[in-house]
Amino acid sequence: MRKIVHRHLGKVVAGAAIAVAGTAVMVGITLPGSAGADEQGGGQGAGQSAQQAGQAGQQGQAAAQPGVVEQAPAEGEKGTGRDPLTDDEMKRVAQIAVNRQFFGSSENVEGRRGPQRVGVDLAEQDENEPAGANAPRRAEVRFYDYKDDTLVTKTVNLDSGKVEQTDTQHGVQPPISSDEAVEAARLLIADPLGAGLKADYKDATGKELTSPDQLLLNSMVYRATSGAQPAVLAQCGDHRCVRLFPKVKNGPWIDSRDLVVDLSARKVGKLG
Repeated sequence: MRKIVHRHLGKVVAGAAIAVAGTAVMVGITLPGSAGADEQGGGQGAGQSAQQAGQAGQQGQAAAQPGVVEQAPAEGEKGTGRDPLTDDEMKRVAQIAVNRQFFGSSENVEGRRGPQRVGVDLAEQDENEPAGANAPRRAEVRFYDYKDDTLVTKTVNLDSGKVEQTDTQHGVQPPISSDEAVEAARLLIADPLGAGLKADYKDATGKELTSPDQLLLNSMVYRATSGAQPAVLAQCGDHRCVRLFPKVKNGPWIDSRDLVVDLSARKVGKLG
């Protein structure tokens, strides 16, 4: 059987030396070449397939459907007090937060209308309000607007169904969402710099790599550091940029840490 060729671009990382799972593995792999990596970016949990990520992202895209931004959806299952947000609450808060104006003026990771949802959490309790089961439940939902590279955070009161606060920030990069990781993999596979990744996938499986669905994906935000990257990646940090750590399903990791995908510009660059 032919041995796998170890390439500078995309060698297959396999064997007992890295036979552990989870984000800790990814952090370990990236340490030697982590110049410019945002250590707070974090990775998506290992073992989440791109297909599962796409399914999970469908809830986030519900906000981008014409007609549902006119009114708040049905309440569904509700938590109380400081209980974690239920699935129904997370879906509802994302829909409440995207009104017609926000939907029409924003852009998601695929370049379509509507912002990219990147996270939602239970908001901190207002210290001036009574605590307990009857305390108002609020959620903070975060969107990344690829139209102008802004992070938009909206605080939604789940009891009243109203947006109470909107915060817009530039140059702030939260962890990469599963939908964004999938799109980054799609761009990398289609780019000439993805040739090594595809060759190593074929070495490992005997099959052609044509879709993110064939990989398990971990990811990390990348920020530009002076002199540490080519000009094509110089705006990373203001732009939404990601390093991918792909794994063959039921197979080895593939080392692509020297490649960065600028999701804002939809370009791929290679670190020196």
